Amino acid sequence: MTDDAVSAEEVRHVAELARVDLTDEEVDQFTRQFADVLEYFDSLDEVPEVDREADLTNVMRPDEERDSLDREAALRNAPETEDGYFKGPNVS
Repeated sequence: MTDDAVSAEEVRHVAELARVDLTDEEVDQFTRQFADVLEYFDSLDEVPEVDREADLTNVMRPDEERDSLDREAALRNAPETEDGYFKGPNVS
């Protein structure tokens, strides 16, 4: 891809839409960088397509019932508790 794939006018237009002021040097720099980005996108055309769908399986474990923490153990590291519950900051 050549540097003229993106014009300086297009870069200025995008900068205007984004409400960004660019110097002439920055416009030249972004013009080259946008051309590089488009060249990277063109290289994706060389990636082979997948001919079939992958065999999908559920990788989640089945739900199993098990003991949980008792209230005292759950509240042990809480910075503040009140009446056996976690206490958080007031929301106003």
